[in-house]
Amino acid sequence: MSFRKQCKLLDISRAGAYYEAQSESKYNIELMHMIDAEYTLHPEMGVLSMTAYLKNSGKKCGPKRVRRLMRKMGLEAIYPKPRTSVPNKQHKIYPYLLKGVETTRPNQVWSTDITYVKLKHGYAYLVAIMDWYSRKVLSWRLSNTMDVGFCCETLEEALFYYGVPETFNTDQGAQFTSEAFTGILKEKGISISMTGTGRALDNVFIERLWRTVKYNNIYIKGYETIPEAQAGLEEYFEYYNERRLHSSLEDKNPDMVYYGKSYQDIHRINKEKKRSKKREMTTATTVSYF
Repeated sequence: MSFRKQCKLLDISRAGAYYEAQSESKYNIELMHMIDAEYTLHPEMGVLSMTAYLKNSGKKCGPKRVRRLMRKMGLEAIYPKPRTSVPNKQHKIYPYLLKGVETTRPNQVWSTDITYVKLKHGYAYLVAIMDWYSRKVLSWRLSNTMDVGFCCETLEEALFYYGVPETFNTDQGAQFTSEAFTGILKEKGISISMTGTGRALDNVFIERLWRTVKYNNIYIKGYETIPEAQAGLEEYFEYYNERRLHSSLEDKNPDMVYYGKSYQDIHRINKEKKRSKKREMTTATTVSYF
């Protein structure tokens, strides 16, 4: 069986499967774990305030090291600030289209983001795509690098299983402004919306998702490896979509709102989806000798 087919059968990205011990020192990884936990609670913290927090916690570090680690983690303080950098000329930046827009139906607006995932001896990155109206997590992937490949795989999976949204919202990260990613959206005729620099709250629903996932699963479980995190998060996202009730959704779960069905109907729909997905993966790994 080819390596690609093995990854497809296990539903993991090829980048994630190549996971090895990270090049960062044990001390830096410890700092990154602390930065992640504090930033999740207080996303307004910038380099200086984070440095002060770490020093007050007994850690030896300076702003130069903290700035590098926060950049590596893809973290940026949330507050309005002047534009200090020019985007890559090869990557087109699209305007934010959702100011004042009320979502009234599924597949009206999807959004995506990447977050840092703490592992016992390293770290990984998690990308997810969410439907704004229902808060349903449509697809997700883990990877040990923030490359565009695992983001495109996640997008293609969501489009395959859930159809085409009217608008897709991202931040201005290099993965989402790349032609590889935006090209998929343009090919499907999807309107592209991007939040402004330092405006993560424009993507507030997925920011709330990260806090929920980390404090209700990742920090509690203490995953050691990507395969272990993969299995644990698969179980959690199934619970999040199918059984976790949201007060903002009138005490319904995301699947009930997305499909407009009862809990019993949702159970049958998801059961059939799992069977279908299993059949597709089995077919993909079948070898023909004729």
